Amino acid sequence: MKQTMKHQSLLSGIKSLGIMLSLGLALASCTKDDVAQNPVKPNEEENKNFTTFVAGGENKTRTSMDYNSGDFYWEAGDYIYVKDDNGVLRKSTNAPDQKVASFKYKVPGNFTASSSYKVYYLGKNSYSNSVTISRYQIQTVPNNTAHFGTAGDYGTATATKVTGKNQFEFVLEHHPAYLVFQPYTSNTILQNCYLTMVEVSSDNDIAETYTVNPTTGALVASTVPNGDKIVLTTRDPAWGSSNYNGFPLTNNSASVTTNGAYMVIKPGTHTLRVRYWVKDVATGTEGTITKIYPSTAYASNTYYDMTAQLNIRNYDGDKYYMWDAQQNYWAGHEWNSAAPWQPTLTTQPANPNYPQINTDSRWYHENGGSGRLDANRSCATLPNANELSWYCMYGDPRWDKDELWTTMGHLYKGGMWFKKKSVLQAEGNYDTEKSADRTTDLRTLLTYKGYNKIITSSRLPSAAEANKYFYLPALGQYQGGKLYDVGVHGFYWSSSATPWRSGGACIMNFYSTNVLVGDGFSHYGIRVDGKFE
Repeated sequence: MKQTMKHQSLLSGIKSLGIMLSLGLALASCTKDDVAQNPVKPNEEENKNFTTFVAGGENKTRTSMDYNSGDFYWEAGDYIYVKDDNGVLRKSTNAPDQKVASFKYKVPGNFTASSSYKVYYLGKNSYSNSVTISRYQIQTVPNNTAHFGTAGDYGTATATKVTGKNQFEFVLEHHPAYLVFQPYTSNTILQNCYLTMVEVSSDNDIAETYTVNPTTGALVASTVPNGDKIVLTTRDPAWGSSNYNGFPLTNNSASVTTNGAYMVIKPGTHTLRVRYWVKDVATGTEGTITKIYPSTAYASNTYYDMTAQLNIRNYDGDKYYMWDAQQNYWAGHEWNSAAPWQPTLTTQPANPNYPQINTDSRWYHENGGSGRLDANRSCATLPNANELSWYCMYGDPRWDKDELWTTMGHLYKGGMWFKKKSVLQAEGNYDTEKSADRTTDLRTLLTYKGYNKIITSSRLPSAAEANKYFYLPALGQYQGGKLYDVGVHGFYWSSSATPWRSGGACIMNFYSTNVLVGDGFSHYGIRVDGKFE
């Protein structure tokens, strides 16, 4: 849903040394039908030298932009600028000291030569005659837009003289677009967490600096460094604040009053990646939940609902196997069974009931180490050793230290992004019969050969590239009945035994700085559910 806002104002009473502006606000036009204006009430303050009109409601306690109606209100420190008869951009000498529905602005300068003047609102972070849509925005209260002025909100208008009166009037049009994030979740783990930040990345700039051209009066855009990303902080750093931890995620449906978060962005057509930063205060774990929004035209003076059901990938605990075993490592006694043996935390001791003899259906598929052996049970559908080498060397692996996921009832983060098989094939970098050196078949090689890719980029796939990659979590492994390395290392079986020795199979192993493909011990409990697409 998108809504368009209107911010109506009146510019009144001209003198050679100044202008007094009386500003009111009108309700937004909402979807199909315009909403009627609030009743008007004359300002009680009188000045015989000026004619004053006050438009809009008198409610002074509502937010700067009301979500339901689109009303704008003036905040403390909001100044305006008017270009005078000499072409000089004049800043008003006064500004509100609190939230108000209307205000009288005084502007120095000469305003007698024309029946209209250009008016600018440059927000609170303006410098001289410029304003910047900030890369770092802060909102400390849910469903509150008082930060718009510092975030880079700006607008323009043409003030026109009222016939027969010593007065000018104008309608201020806001130029940015506005995103209204409304996360919700039914996940009981997440409902105990807080929203601490919203990070938005785009395929083009969404932050920008605008400068008033002194000759034409036009707003001229210039890029800012790294303008393709904006971070909105949603926690109040003041100790003891009700929002010290961030905004609550207790709602199981969209609720702008519970955790509505607003971001000012440059209008235009953008493909957006939104990362919701979530923190479990009890454990201190903080990470991201990512949503990708397709290319959309975000119009100026319009706000867009970004409702998002937050959930995180959950990875079952029953996908750890010895290589190509008939049953999983803890079959019949998984962590959520009636008689669990399976450790769910790396801090727990080893359970001695892990598979230890080859008559156990959980035992690995034995090989003699003298030639090719392909999986025909639990690992049969996995990529073979050659295929894993292409993902390693040409999959452009990117470590993601922040994306959240769960396994066996606990919250974790850490994993790797790889290019999908279809992308590698399109690029000519994929072969089931030969490894990434384009000559070797790892399934038949009688001497060890491995692949090691050093991670050179810490930048995640961009919003425009996101659909070209898939994600594998660092789910660790079991050794001797004990769980190791969850959130630190990822281990994934292939469908290929190692031909150069018995008791081994080819695996992919990754961590924050490296991806390796090589030899793994078949008796380790390693994941078989890698979805490489």
